[in-house]
Amino acid sequence: MVSVMNATHAEPSPRQRQMLELIEQFLRRHGRPPTRADLALAMKLRNRQGIDQHLRALAGKGFIALEPGLARGIRLLHPALATTRHLPLYGRVAAGVPTLALDNLEDELLLDPALFRPRADFLLRVYGQSMRDADIHDRDILAVHRSAQASNGQVVVARLGDEATVKYFHRRGHVVQLEPANAAFKPITIDLRRESCVIEGLVVGLVRSGMPQAR
Repeated sequence: MVSVMNATHAEPSPRQRQMLELIEQFLRRHGRPPTRADLALAMKLRNRQGIDQHLRALAGKGFIALEPGLARGIRLLHPALATTRHLPLYGRVAAGVPTLALDNLEDELLLDPALFRPRADFLLRVYGQSMRDADIHDRDILAVHRSAQASNGQVVVARLGDEATVKYFHRRGHVVQLEPANAAFKPITIDLRRESCVIEGLVVGLVRSGMPQAR
């Protein structure tokens, strides 16, 4: 029997909203709910008790239903609420911390992801002027579609080791070049046979002065 605790529809906390997003993303990708172990891995939490606490809180607020005794006994009651009302805003990337880790979560903005094509999955604050000539300036907020793949000429969020950067993407064979849009900065060249370059997502828009702009 599916148990739904008192549904109050109170606003979820930032961590609870991130869990909602993770549940919905897992459902879209795999066609089944995540296990608690899946959520713990995605949220970088070692304590499974913390996952259970978040799940019970979300059930109590009416966002999910929990089916006792099943490893994947999580049912999303209001899928649209997970991603259409707020987008997580990630700030400066700390050394040793993945770009989209909770430690980098700066805020959440009330913004419909469907305003962008493809839809935005998260927001990222820019630091520096390396993309100035593409009209991307220091402390601008970018709307990003989560993707591990990119085509030549697209603006991407790429992770090189502990650092995240926003650049134009170009690849030829095993060589990736991340090009700035500012002559004062040099391109970054990565030989994939010796170095790693992880694409976190594609830049699909810019949020400035409360007005989202599709790219």
